[in-house]
Amino acid sequence: MRVAFGTAGERTQALTVAESGGYRIRFPRNADICEGTLINTGGGMAGGDHMRVDIALAPGAQALVTSQAAEKLYRAEDAPTRIDIALRLGAGSHLAWLPQEMILFDRARLVRRLDVEMAPDASLTLAESLVFGRTAMGEAVTEGRLDDRWSIRRDGRLIFAEAVRLDGGIAARLARPAIGGEARALATILHVAPDAEAQLDAMRATLAGATSECAASAWNGLLVARLMGPDPAALRADLVRTIEAFRGRSVPRYW
Repeated sequence: MRVAFGTAGERTQALTVAESGGYRIRFPRNADICEGTLINTGGGMAGGDHMRVDIALAPGAQALVTSQAAEKLYRAEDAPTRIDIALRLGAGSHLAWLPQEMILFDRARLVRRLDVEMAPDASLTLAESLVFGRTAMGEAVTEGRLDDRWSIRRDGRLIFAEAVRLDGGIAARLARPAIGGEARALATILHVAPDAEAQLDAMRATLAGATSECAASAWNGLLVARLMGPDPAALRADLVRTIEAFRGRSVPRYW
């Protein structure tokens, strides 16, 4: 899937949309900003599935991209499920990348790459969350694979890189105090902007009311907040409240 946002007068709109496979994007008319909603018509992803998302913002564009529902990653017998996300932000643009959580089922095998290229004065607000099994259904991810790598470049310079790998006994690893402390859900909020560091105190004040374990730090035009906990529903509630407080507006209606 490929979407290019640009400006028409004072408004942002999708100028180019290319869809393939079972993935679609729709644009709610009542959104207060240009909002794109990703839809997986297949209801989930399994081994061998490959999704590519390329989002580009022209200079000055302001857009939000979310998803209609949580993405489900099912058991993979052989080839992993692969997701490649590319976000490209032009000068003075802003993107809020706010998909709903990704749910990994037992023996899911996910390889994901998130690559961001942004202009020096562009800004990005990103929130991603992972859930390891649906606790309400009594599910647990005892075995599987998660290979998740992020890279963010500002003006061509790498400013943020992260790699997370869990392979084999995921439940046992997440149970270890130094890794997950029995966590069943993880979330990251990442804000990249010229004034990101000035918002650290406000972010920490918001996180103070969370029931999940959480923390935030800021450096070099980056603000990063982490949340984790044993209850995916409680973590989602904390995430929603934090995003709304930080952005000063409600999360997308599909949440």
